[in-house]
Amino acid sequence: MSNTAKRGKVWLAVGGLVKSSEGNWLVVKKRYGGLKGKWSLPAGFVDEGETADEAVVREVKEETGIDCVVKGLIGLRTGVISEEISDNMLVFLLEPLDEGKIQHQENELYEARFIAPEDLLQEKEASIMLHYLINQNLTLTNPGYDGLNPGDQFKYSAYKLFF
Repeated sequence: MSNTAKRGKVWLAVGGLVKSSEGNWLVVKKRYGGLKGKWSLPAGFVDEGETADEAVVREVKEETGIDCVVKGLIGLRTGVISEEISDNMLVFLLEPLDEGKIQHQENELYEARFIAPEDLLQEKEASIMLHYLINQNLTLTNPGYDGLNPGDQFKYSAYKLFF
């Protein structure tokens, strides 16, 4: 089933910048799609019934086997595909709980590993977003807050702000 059939014409994805204690970045090499064979952030779509920050933790775990905690929101990548599909990705900064053995998702990824950002800059097989994040040193984040209720009339089961 295509992404359009599954997700309609407005997509919401998440990507996780996972930084090791030494400052290396967790990157993956996908087996499919526009980033096939290139280093990129672990990423995927937000599923029904989960918040974006929950989705990024799940996606990183599924793709790499690494458990993480969200440190904050870095920013938004947004675009339109073929003048029709709104493609949006929230990029979060994550801290790994254990930097041990990476177990990459064999059916989706060629490889997953921690690589120093300066080495990724020299890597021609790194995504444009990785190069941009490294060059801009974009690690300022909004940590997120979930202690608010905008009103029972909305019936939120989860409500978080990242400002």
